[in-house]
Amino acid sequence: MMGNARVLFAASEVYPFAKSGGLADVAYSLPKTLNETYDVDVIMPLYQFIDREAFGIQEMGETFDIIMGKKIYPVRVYICKYEEMRCLFVYTPLLCDREFLYGPPQGGYEDNDIRFALFNYAILEMVKRDTYAIVHLNDWQTALLPLLLKNKPEIETKSLFTIHNLAYQGIFEKKALARLGIDEKYFHMDCLEFYGKMNFMKAGIAFADKITTVSPTYAKEILTPEFGCGLEGFLQYHSDKLTGIVNGIDTEHFSPYNDKMLLKPYTDLRGKAVNKSAFFEEIKMKEEQRPLIIFIGRFTWQKGLEIFIDALPDMAQMACNIVVLGDGEPQYYDAIKAIAQKHDNIYLESGYDEALSHRMYAASDFFLMPSLFEPCGLAQMIAMHYGSIPIVHSVGGLADTVYDHAAFDSKSQKGYGIVFTKPDHDALLDAVKQALLLYGTKTTYSKIVNHNMQCDFSWRESGKLYIKEYEKLREKGLRG
Repeated sequence: MMGNARVLFAASEVYPFAKSGGLADVAYSLPKTLNETYDVDVIMPLYQFIDREAFGIQEMGETFDIIMGKKIYPVRVYICKYEEMRCLFVYTPLLCDREFLYGPPQGGYEDNDIRFALFNYAILEMVKRDTYAIVHLNDWQTALLPLLLKNKPEIETKSLFTIHNLAYQGIFEKKALARLGIDEKYFHMDCLEFYGKMNFMKAGIAFADKITTVSPTYAKEILTPEFGCGLEGFLQYHSDKLTGIVNGIDTEHFSPYNDKMLLKPYTDLRGKAVNKSAFFEEIKMKEEQRPLIIFIGRFTWQKGLEIFIDALPDMAQMACNIVVLGDGEPQYYDAIKAIAQKHDNIYLESGYDEALSHRMYAASDFFLMPSLFEPCGLAQMIAMHYGSIPIVHSVGGLADTVYDHAAFDSKSQKGYGIVFTKPDHDALLDAVKQALLLYGTKTTYSKIVNHNMQCDFSWRESGKLYIKEYEKLREKGLRG
């Protein structure tokens, strides 16, 4: 370790201030781990719905104007301390005064290019005003910064850009270049241009000093046409900068041992059974002795909703109970609701409810995750930590974190579940049948559950890998 260097960790959402998905969880828990070695500041937009009073968010005394295109945008910087982390917030009305993070369920806001370009310019200003060895960027909402840094050679800060989900790239019409103050010389296929449009993600890939993604398998997958979302060739060209580091979970926040959202925190299957009984009473579901399979996630194609919905009527005929929590595309919700209305053993809850999700993890016997692609996924690790065996399609981070129960080894530190390799109706049904058979062999089932609950899914090892990447960047900076 070369010194107590500083890192600015930038993300468009950070738990508990704002959250739409796993990015917020990572942006909350990874900086906490890194902060044990580096001095880490987290920076995000101060959206209007964030409760400033509850979090003790106050003005920092930093104000500046961003001149972008031909317009001037005033910016104020706020600050709070949350769980020993120094959190900075950027406020400018056009970026922050919205009901949703990125747009209503029907689609993103039309001016998201301006909104998140403002966030990037604000991060640049903070890097100019303070001394950071590294700025750690996350997803397309922060991907312009490496390009902005390229045009400021006097700034020595190195950039690390993490791709959490390549499916969301921040693609806008070419006219965005002018209103964002980006020189047209960058609009070509080796830079920002993407089929005649401007692509934020390409700026991060092209100009960041280092690129990471959230699992080793996903790092390989995105170099292929099947998972590269049109950027596979571009990523192959920049692959010497690319590393895959699997995400971890915050084992303090997600802890069955002292989870205040549970009726009774637990350390073993006996305590877990108490939570299952309470949950069945809560949702008025019968036949508690049957295995409980849950799904928690966004209702999108990526999450395997079409396969799940196709298989759900057949699953409902089996001796199990099924509980679904999520929101997203209305057609998927309507389809699940229609099936649930025909079967007493299916319960559907719409929306995002953090406390309910914790009770579901605690009550469930199996956790279903049939994703078509999954950069990493956190839910399968949370499920195993809560003693729920995952049923997963072996792809991306699921392949790196869930190993098939047939190869169970009690001496390993791997988590085990039911793994299927073909994303279709028959393979999913077969996996569910395997799960029910496993549930019937109580000794084996209990061994796997107890083993999974003892595995280390924290950021401890992955944090070390990020620190190695930081140190490589710092060495590169010292050498010029």
